[in-house]
Amino acid sequence: MKIKALDYYQCPRCRNDNLMLSEINETAIEREILNAHLDCPGCGASYDIRGGVPWFAPERNYADSFGFQWNLHAKTQLDTYTDYPISRDRLFGATEWPTKMTGQIILEAGSGSGRFTEILLQTEATIFSFDYSSAVNANWANNGRYPNLNLFQGDIFNIPLRQVSFDKVLCLGVLQHTPDPEKAFKSLAKYLRPGGELVIDVFSRRLVSLLRWKYLLRPLTKRMNREFLYRIVCLAVSVLLPLAIILRGALGRFGARLMPIVEYSNLGLPYKLNKEWALLDTFDMYSPQHDHPQSIYTVERWFKEAGFVDIVIRYGQNGIIAKGRWPE
Repeated sequence: MKIKALDYYQCPRCRNDNLMLSEINETAIEREILNAHLDCPGCGASYDIRGGVPWFAPERNYADSFGFQWNLHAKTQLDTYTDYPISRDRLFGATEWPTKMTGQIILEAGSGSGRFTEILLQTEATIFSFDYSSAVNANWANNGRYPNLNLFQGDIFNIPLRQVSFDKVLCLGVLQHTPDPEKAFKSLAKYLRPGGELVIDVFSRRLVSLLRWKYLLRPLTKRMNREFLYRIVCLAVSVLLPLAIILRGALGRFGARLMPIVEYSNLGLPYKLNKEWALLDTFDMYSPQHDHPQSIYTVERWFKEAGFVDIVIRYGQNGIIAKGRWPE
């Protein structure tokens, strides 16, 4: 944790913004605190800093399956690992932000292992990024070397940061996996400065989207032991991936939906990478405790009721993409 990040952190219990460092056991270069505690003088709460990452919420929570998958597949979806600009294209395609944002301060909610974090860091903006799960450990391993990264573990419903502090807020692939997507959206909006921009995407609640294997099987799979489920996914992908590739090639997206696994030959990935992505995203499809797709009308209502202007909402490859600007 960087010393200067203390200017932004607040106690999530009492919202005191004068957190104090204690028991500093190890300090790296450039004022990076690796192991210590953050103590709140208001309510007496204490939060660990472990391996450079402050932990503001309980480690065991509804996002445990994501911590499991992202630590197993820490590099699978990083552009620097695949050598394909997949994450970069998705990020800038959704946000339409410039590739250089020097001087801006950006909040990323739900970072996973950091596939979008590493792209944001290259814009030269100051990035505050968090996840509710132990995926923050994978993100730190991937991106902790960047001097413009401030990474922490926290709850999207109670983000331990000063409100009205960020030029941009980004949340991709996360809201549908929270217990209450609308409440999570409203929480994110609080952290924008006047004139700031919020960009989200969320699974789409359309008939074609709901007629998928995952909504048939999830009542069972989301209750399975995650290690056992992952072994089943590994077996299923090993057996079904060649057929899934053939079906997609013959029937396009319809063919791809016929199989109970996902695969990405449409992205041009070689077989080995395609299999890694298939393992990761098939597990991602069946394991989360929550999966709440939304209609485009519901998302539009969120933005309008919150008071956003310049609202743009559209369908994208991963569901609904929406953005809006906070009034000056």
